[in-house]
Amino acid sequence: MADSDHVTFTEGTFYQGHFDSRAYIKNYLTVSGECPKVLAFLLRCLHETFASGNLKGKKLIEIGCGPTVYCLISASKYFEEMVMSDFTDCNRREVEMWLKNEEGCYDWRPVIQFVCDLEGRSRSPEEVEQRMRQAVKQVLKCDVREKNPFHPLTMEPADCIVSSLCLESACKDQETYRRALGSIAALIKPGGALVLIGVLNETFYLVGQHRFSCLVLSQSIIEEILRDLGFSIKQVNIQLTDGSEKEFCDAESFFHLVAHKTK
Repeated sequence: MADSDHVTFTEGTFYQGHFDSRAYIKNYLTVSGECPKVLAFLLRCLHETFASGNLKGKKLIEIGCGPTVYCLISASKYFEEMVMSDFTDCNRREVEMWLKNEEGCYDWRPVIQFVCDLEGRSRSPEEVEQRMRQAVKQVLKCDVREKNPFHPLTMEPADCIVSSLCLESACKDQETYRRALGSIAALIKPGGALVLIGVLNETFYLVGQHRFSCLVLSQSIIEEILRDLGFSIKQVNIQLTDGSEKEFCDAESFFHLVAHKTK
């Protein structure tokens, strides 16, 4: 029996007490020479999604950004203002340090350079950093398990919501996951878009010395829930994991999904 079979699902209190932002970045997102395979897959998918020109508008909200900014590199070109959010205090602080360019903030330039190379333009990482920092207007606390994830704030619906590797970590069962997606759907304008990134058939992932739970989900379950909530699924991309990822998690694969909310 795996450890994840007999431990309590790691919810918000455990994240506040044990999540190490820098250890997470080191494990999964550090670019040292070559970009990690899964990160490269996600960056390519996000680039293609936003470069298509089909997703653009006034406002984008990211739900569960973690300590990272990679989801908004490509998106920042197509939205006037962006809001980032996460449940865990240390993650929001990590993001705020980068946005303010404070001493000791994490250097995302190798990741931004990878996206600049995908764009095939001469724009420098420094220019993209400036664009991102100008576009992000707020970094908020959110809890996807709440009917209003931003309570007590009331958010105006956005043109697009991005959520990456968040819901399956926050939701202990399928019903909680379904409700969370419903709460997110309420924050999207009719005709707006959801860009959802996650893992399939994962029970745990490691951050430093700590093991965090993950809700086991299949592609068919996720698509069924989204259709029930009134979304039209436009594309799904899958990247199987290999030995390098298995060191830190037991995911079968990562996915990138784009869906539009019915008008």
